[in-house]
Amino acid sequence: MAVQKVLEQVKKDNIKFITLQFTDLLGVIKELIIPVEGLEDASRNGVWFDGSSVEGFARIQESDLFLKPDMATYAVVPWLTENGTTARLICDIYRSDGKPFEGDPRFILKQAAAEAAKDGFEYNVGPEPEFYLFRADDERRTAPIDYDSYFDLSSHEGYKVIKKIVGALENFGIKVETSHHEVGFGQYEIDFNYGHCLDIADKVLTLKYCAKRVAQTHNLHATFMPKPIMDMAGSGMHIHQSLFDIKAKTNAFYDKDSKYNLSKIAYNFIAGQIKHINAMCVILCPTVNSYKRLVSGFEAPVYITWAAMNRSALLRVPKWFKAKQEAARIELRCPDPACNPYLAFAVMLKAGMDGIKNNLQPPEPVEENIYTLDGESLVQKNIDVLPTSLSEALDELKKDKVIQDVLGEHLFERYIDVKTKEWDEFKKQVTGWEIETYLDIF
Repeated sequence: MAVQKVLEQVKKDNIKFITLQFTDLLGVIKELIIPVEGLEDASRNGVWFDGSSVEGFARIQESDLFLKPDMATYAVVPWLTENGTTARLICDIYRSDGKPFEGDPRFILKQAAAEAAKDGFEYNVGPEPEFYLFRADDERRTAPIDYDSYFDLSSHEGYKVIKKIVGALENFGIKVETSHHEVGFGQYEIDFNYGHCLDIADKVLTLKYCAKRVAQTHNLHATFMPKPIMDMAGSGMHIHQSLFDIKAKTNAFYDKDSKYNLSKIAYNFIAGQIKHINAMCVILCPTVNSYKRLVSGFEAPVYITWAAMNRSALLRVPKWFKAKQEAARIELRCPDPACNPYLAFAVMLKAGMDGIKNNLQPPEPVEENIYTLDGESLVQKNIDVLPTSLSEALDELKKDKVIQDVLGEHLFERYIDVKTKEWDEFKKQVTGWEIETYLDIF
């Protein structure tokens, strides 16, 4: 949306304030609020903020950064109406010299998408974010809103909250395809239309924003933490992905003559993601807690395989109606919703493109349930496992030049620093499990 159109729209919507939103390195939403009178100047010159105060951004001596709103992300915030209605704009981050800030996660994804476009492809994704709704006033902090399960009829309270979240998303221009109860008590999933990777990354952030704010108004807490409850299903964010051939105007992943109806480009793309998945894990599964979801028995992938019908595979080829060849896609099942979607989509795209550029070939698909295979069978089939901890994933990233190049030197160094500190802090913790297991014995 052009600047002038937005300036006209804010008058029609009687907007009094603008919330300028962006994410830090970890994908946490940050905001600055300005009076609507400052929007025109913000669109031209940006709004200054101190980058040294934001996780993973700039050092103190280089902290002057500027937010420039992307007018295409304009939306009215439905719950911010007291003392004047507020509109939301997602921003790009710039340095004082007018150049894009190389530590901006949104800029990283824009770069990756632009490089793919030069090669003739548009990267489309469709995520499936899961989250829990807990009661905010319960001292346990993880008391679920209900005790239903997969596809169950939601409780009246749960249904009411999900309806309001969906309504809020529609207010932000996000068309929800489906919403349903997930496996865990109080666990839900909301899916929206697939689209260009940058647009969808913006929508993932908007979903988190809406879910958390709507939940607060109902004395609930929405969390996208990967594994909030032991022995309960973790929250994942399976990501469906495809490449669109810009010149031919067709789905580049489709081939009617292939066994899986996938093209050579799709197989290359799968091979690239398999090659780089261990290094990508620290971006896709970015917390200490993420690796407590990636264990056998909870439908989360552990083994590095691909298949069609096998839901224990890391990469799955979903079935689609033959008449809808544009729906040809592959689904990556290890990411969780704690990831920064801009960085996640960027590394996924670049890994796949590396497979295309180097004509990489995937291993044979594994259609049997991998969780039933013993250790010897896994070795015979040459099946590797994903990193089992944040520390292992960090080590893999340090060895993978392709994924490092996606992040760039600035962001790579800060990501390693932030995540290493997180792991070092976790190592010092003494957990309740350790007390229960060791205190009396020793």
